[in-house]
Amino acid sequence: MLSESLKLHKEHKSFGGKLGFYSHQSSACNSEMKFTVYQPPQAESQPVPILYYLSGLTCTEENFMAKSGAQQWAAKYGLILVAPDTSPRNTGIPGEAENWDLGSGAGFYVDATATPWNSHYRMYSYVVDELPNLIAANFPGIREKQGIFGHSMGGHGALICALKNGVKRSYPEGNRYLSVSAFAPICAPVRSPWGQKIFGHYLGGDRESWKAWDASELVLEQQYKRPILIDCGTDDSYLADGQLLPDVFAAACAKVGQPLTLRMQEGYDHSYYFVASFMEDHIRHHAAALCK
Repeated sequence: MLSESLKLHKEHKSFGGKLGFYSHQSSACNSEMKFTVYQPPQAESQPVPILYYLSGLTCTEENFMAKSGAQQWAAKYGLILVAPDTSPRNTGIPGEAENWDLGSGAGFYVDATATPWNSHYRMYSYVVDELPNLIAANFPGIREKQGIFGHSMGGHGALICALKNGVKRSYPEGNRYLSVSAFAPICAPVRSPWGQKIFGHYLGGDRESWKAWDASELVLEQQYKRPILIDCGTDDSYLADGQLLPDVFAAACAKVGQPLTLRMQEGYDHSYYFVASFMEDHIRHHAAALCK
């Protein structure tokens, strides 16, 4: 039975499991938040590992489930999939919905510290703490077996969530997230136009503080140690524009000995056609760590 704070809006049968669309009042974001959960057939009889997916700019909680084809692979390997919306919405912040790459649909998975954004835009705390607590209380997932991945802005989010919660004594398995991967992530936002725009608004003018939300900076200080998988398309226009900078992240990983597989996929772009093409590889990467 779902907790009273959680509302189920619709549910669909999918690859032998069920896909549900939910909403609740978030304390982290001080607003209504939406997310989707896919429960594989295996979850009907036993708890299963949980894999979180973070979507990119302009996306909602629905894009991933509708376009990626991930449910078939989650059903094959026995994983719950959880996909939150990409930001709070309708908060009343002036200009929140005026730009496609700032505000609504562009939470960037950080905890904003600058006004007025800090009153609602706390997506990091939502993804890392509040949402997992909600999932653990309402779904048959194994809290100690969590993985995280994402696309573009969401790839950035997945990397920082894993790196900021690496080897810590408080987690029996050593990491809050036992696996991480990303499709075309924004790897060095401090150096990219997107990151500089969004960080300036959400985090203020102290650029030194931005490094705490930059995967290429975090990996130099944090001990994650588990393998990271990243796929990028060679025809991705955002790669050419200097938004993604996977080479910067690869160099940082090499410097500290962080295991990384960076694959440059010939002829692929930034779209969900690219994401869907390599989805099974990513699900298999997570299953290898989570389904032991």
